[in-house]
Amino acid sequence: MRRLVLIFSLAIGFNAAHANEFAAEIKHAETVVQHGNYILMADLDYHLSPQANEALQNGVPLFWKINVKLQQKRDFWFNQTQLKYALRYRLQYHALLNMYRVRNENTGEVRNFSTLAAALNVMATVRDVRVIAAKNVLADAHYSVGIKVIFEDEKLPLPLQTQVIANPQWQLSSDWTYWNTPKIQ
Repeated sequence: MRRLVLIFSLAIGFNAAHANEFAAEIKHAETVVQHGNYILMADLDYHLSPQANEALQNGVPLFWKINVKLQQKRDFWFNQTQLKYALRYRLQYHALLNMYRVRNENTGEVRNFSTLAAALNVMATVRDVRVIAAKNVLADAHYSVGIKVIFEDEKLPLPLQTQVIANPQWQLSSDWTYWNTPKIQ
């Protein structure tokens, strides 16, 4: 019985480690105060699994959403979410052009790249995103900002969605990362 429990535990540990291998990662994130606004700067990392890469090479567009939220910290109750914001990206490979296309779904801006690494790098570099005007932040309150990358598997073609549900190669999202905001001087 003990041996069975050990084998089961090792199998779960292996699957958990394997599942995180392809997850997006928040490498660095911060907010700075510029011109009376809280500005988000973040460096992300996307790790495509072999199955996700194969789907991409076959023309299936992949979608990610970068969720950002500002929370006011409270001592005697749950933190209060002041605002939520999402940056959305679509990544697609065009075989005829031999190009990768990144579309910012928020602005409609489209950029083409000759390599997958260059396309992922654009999605991974978040700069100068206005979170909130400093005048809307209480001077005596404490705030934190959180960021999370979510792979939007519900936007995959329906036949592929059924394969994604329990497959660790499609768990391409990150965990939440939080940090405190700087005080306005």
